[in-house]
Amino acid sequence: MTATAPPSPRPLPPLGPNRRLKLPKQAERTLANGLTVIAVRRPAIPLVELRLWMPAGRTNLARGAMLAQTMLSGTETMTSVQIAAELQAVGGGLSAGIDPDRLMLSGAGLVTGLDRMLEILAEVLTGATYPGKEVGTERDRLVDRIQVAQSQPAHLARTALLRRVYGRHPYAVQTPEPDHVRAVRPAALRRLHAERVHPAEAVLVLVGDVQPERALDAAEKALAAWNGGGHSGELPPAPPLEPGPLLLVDRPGSVQSSLRIALPAVPRTHPDHAALQLANLVFGGYFSSRWVENIREDKGYTYGPHSLIEHSVAGSVLVAAAEVATEVTAPALLETTYELGRLASLPPKPDELEQARQYALGTLQLGMSTQAGLASLVSAYAGNGLRLDFLAEYAARLAKISVDEVAEVAQRYLAPARAVTVILGDAERVGPALSALTPVRTEPDGAE
Repeated sequence: MTATAPPSPRPLPPLGPNRRLKLPKQAERTLANGLTVIAVRRPAIPLVELRLWMPAGRTNLARGAMLAQTMLSGTETMTSVQIAAELQAVGGGLSAGIDPDRLMLSGAGLVTGLDRMLEILAEVLTGATYPGKEVGTERDRLVDRIQVAQSQPAHLARTALLRRVYGRHPYAVQTPEPDHVRAVRPAALRRLHAERVHPAEAVLVLVGDVQPERALDAAEKALAAWNGGGHSGELPPAPPLEPGPLLLVDRPGSVQSSLRIALPAVPRTHPDHAALQLANLVFGGYFSSRWVENIREDKGYTYGPHSLIEHSVAGSVLVAAAEVATEVTAPALLETTYELGRLASLPPKPDELEQARQYALGTLQLGMSTQAGLASLVSAYAGNGLRLDFLAEYAARLAKISVDEVAEVAQRYLAPARAVTVILGDAERVGPALSALTPVRTEPDGAE
């Protein structure tokens, strides 16, 4: 047998034109108690997604985490098991979570069960009892989760970055200490519920195979009696980034280093945001980016480097993250700095920008393609005072951004001199090489 040459690769077809962003039918109503309800029709499957967003700024970390962990643990008429069974009977479920900005209740169920799901939601909001036995069980589970997280390099690197970026701002610490969680008692949760679980400034989003006005009527019927005179606890603006020495968090014996870089960013409504999103994509925001091509595809330093703009109520920041082998920590930082500097100094190529633009516009479409994705998108926007109409305006802006505009924002926001850099790794092994590149400040793992 004679060997034959492998066939040459077939060229990829050109990208097709972007479809115009079509917004679904929606309706909005503000109830007498201050709750804003937004209903969006997405009739793909006979389900409805629910998202309830309540302000949670300046909430005590341990109590807030426990509030979310135990809110569904029982009411005056139902146990946690009965709540779950009632929701399952209508093909649904509810869960709770909290972050520095908001307390969120999320769920989904059959459209035919929407009325019952809203009734159960209302009972939880107005009558959660935080029974002692359930609180004790959930407290132990939360402590276990926190202790597991605190052993993970990614969590430790994130913790160090937040502390370095935000200083004394409430965003600086987002995970409670286990001992603080252990100290939380049911009475404290009931007080916190009375203070923070109220409809003023809250937003309920319903997305699915619903008639929007009918969904608004159902929400008003179920939740009109929900009242409360608590407070929202407004957060101060996030502080500006303060570049300085690289923060090296020592983790002796670590076989890899966690690299985190924070750069300035702007809110979604800022005139620079669309161009900054495209600049970030060119740098490291998707698989075809320069950073991925450099330190993953070309040099094999890491498996999945990625950068994204993180939006919070009090401010926005661009975060780049990569896990690299200990022996290539300094080279990976060098190449990262090089790619940031190259983008801040030289305009991207037109085809490079166009590829990033197509990706950005495509992900907007994908984000709206499922009921769950659309519900999360509407809720996130509503929490920042925006509505879906903003998406159409933003898509039009993305489509018009020029190479020069991307170059300008890259110079303004992505210059290496503006970066805050944190590395978690074995300081003895990586410190000398890092110190040859930039000033370094070392602290032990877990330093306050």
